[in-house]
Amino acid sequence: MVNTAEKRLLELIRERAYRYSPEAPFQLASGRLSPHYVDLRALLCAPEALVATGTILFDRIKRFEREAHTKVDAIGGPADGAIPMAAAVAFHSHQVAEPIETFFVRKEPKGHGLKRWVEGHGTPGSRVVIVDDVVTTGSSTLRAIQAATEQGFEVVKVIVLVDRLEGGNEKLSNLGIPYEAIFTLGDIAAVPSRQP
Repeated sequence: MVNTAEKRLLELIRERAYRYSPEAPFQLASGRLSPHYVDLRALLCAPEALVATGTILFDRIKRFEREAHTKVDAIGGPADGAIPMAAAVAFHSHQVAEPIETFFVRKEPKGHGLKRWVEGHGTPGSRVVIVDDVVTTGSSTLRAIQAATEQGFEVVKVIVLVDRLEGGNEKLSNLGIPYEAIFTLGDIAAVPSRQP
């Protein structure tokens, strides 16, 4: 059952983040060309979308904790897409007095100082949820899982906002870590969108 926050976020994605252009396909981060483009990074700069995302992800984490009889210590994922998502969850979790820490995985280690891949909170043994905005091939999410594991975190779940259903979901599901997509490209593309 889709709740109010999910309905509203889906509307916002359709209205403000989704583009369809069969004549001039978009190049994705994976290098693939697609007539469909979902720009969640820009959308997640909008307060309404950010609040809805924090609520949705927090609720999914709490449901997972109940079902798996575990506690999630932190949430994070690949920079840049996961940063606003994790921050939204941290803010929401603080507001309801059930704090969840955050972290993010750099695209490459910092070139100075502590030279970290992973920045933020969490200690070895922390149970973490990896989040990402959009999954196509799954490569950035897989790198984040690897970096979190190397940091000593236990990755207990992966949640993405939009799964394009282009193979990344299978790669992530095959890891044996519970995987969940809030929406698929099919959910978003079910209505006409604005042209680029």
